[in-house]
Amino acid sequence: MLSRIQFDKVLFLDIETVPQIYQYQDLDEKGQELFYAKNRFQVNPEKNIEMIYNEKGGILAEFGKIVCISVGMVRETSTGKTIRLKSYAHEDEETLLRQFKKLLEEHYNTTYHVICGHNSKEFDIPYICRRMLINGISLPGILDIAGKKPWEINHLDTLELWKFGDYKAFTSLALLCHVFKIPTPKDDISGADVARVYYEENDLDRIRIYCEKDVIALIQLLLRMRGDALVEEDDISSAN
Repeated sequence: MLSRIQFDKVLFLDIETVPQIYQYQDLDEKGQELFYAKNRFQVNPEKNIEMIYNEKGGILAEFGKIVCISVGMVRETSTGKTIRLKSYAHEDEETLLRQFKKLLEEHYNTTYHVICGHNSKEFDIPYICRRMLINGISLPGILDIAGKKPWEINHLDTLELWKFGDYKAFTSLALLCHVFKIPTPKDDISGADVARVYYEENDLDRIRIYCEKDVIALIQLLLRMRGDALVEEDDISSAN
């Protein structure tokens, strides 16, 4: 399967999300009630609902929002492969989602095009779809997958590729990059810092850079899984 991948048909992506409301106590009464109902079985003496909200408020599409979608394209040249990055980062979620939809409809609009991410079938793609619908945006064809059987969805997921049918454990992108000896620049933030950087530092560009690093790591991982050479740093560029 990996050997048959046509890189000009693949859009690599990663998203960064934050809670729509930064702190649990700032949710309205109905919001607090519904979040508690959804997560009540995780509450225990060591973890109250506020702590759970800090962990999950941004990763639940009903309570979170997307602040950045970074994408990467791989192109074959006479001297090797290149990576081109583009990010859609905006405080207004509807704006960035419409920009992203435009990209998909104009350039990734056939049954041969696929999206690739790490855990994207379980997180990134469903999250984008849900947030588009919540914002009143119709789904582009490549994301119109509701009701399809798993084998009818041909998007690529490096986590799924790594499982080889073993669904007992989650393996992070960072761990796979480590075991495949893929050099990754040291991040000044982690996923747990994104909400703080967004709400307290108002530094969306810092989040964009972090998101783009994950897209680069994702592409390099797929290349290594195929047995291909890594793309050199000088052959990686960003449109932002």
